Amino acid sequence: MAEASGMPLGGVIFLTVFLAIFGTFLIFLARAIGGQRKNNSAVKRDIYECGIPGQEKRETKVSVKFYLTAILFILFDIEIIFMYPWAITFRDFIGTGQGTFVFVSMMIFLAIFIFGLFWEIKSKALEWD
Repeated sequence: MAEASGMPLGGVIFLTVFLAIFGTFLIFLARAIGGQRKNNSAVKRDIYECGIPGQEKRETKVSVKFYLTAILFILFDIEIIFMYPWAITFRDFIGTGQGTFVFVSMMIFLAIFIFGLFWEIKSKALEWD
């Protein structure tokens, strides 16, 4: 049986172990060289922005709509990003005889995408009243 194109499994395991060890080494090195903060006074910890001392307002609440809009934007943006490489390589799949399978897969993906979009509109996730 022919091996799949790309890196063999041993290479993937080696890179994973190497990156874990190297990352751990860098964290310990940064802690050893960086040391500790010497001046940890209340003035250093005070909020300071644009030359105006901070005024904390406890009654200020951020609406969940902001977070929902951001999450939905990221979700739909990532789905669009998945479509670009598919569109670029679709002719290659047609040439290898897998065009129908890849096309049906993308249509299922688009159906889920469109269903999510209609669900978002129906649930009024983006209305700001």
